[in-house]
Amino acid sequence: MYKTDLETLKKETKVFRFGASTKGGQRANRKETGIRLRHIPSGIEVKVIRERFQTQNLKIAFKQLQERLEKLNRPKKKRIPTRIPLGAELRRLKGKRIIAERKQLRRKPISE
Repeated sequence: MYKTDLETLKKETKVFRFGASTKGGQRANRKETGIRLRHIPSGIEVKVIRERFQTQNLKIAFKQLQERLEKLNRPKKKRIPTRIPLGAELRRLKGKRIIAERKQLRRKPISE
């Protein structure tokens, strides 16, 4: 279970800034507006280059990281095994029978 509150995330995450070609024109091309977050305990990486400003991208990146960690924290539903429907089973067997008959016809006749 990973903690998803913002304070803990900021402590457990490495922030990388990079230049991103996105809307914002010359300013975005000169500045490092792209953000990449790496959550150390889980190894999850989030990359955001959506907005013109680094601070906005940082907020979006932390929000995405929180969502992904919450998804990881959810317990998986236990699978309830079910029977194969009779119709599906009969269709499968019919297909197998057809293939077996086709192979039977390919055999050389037995000469006695």
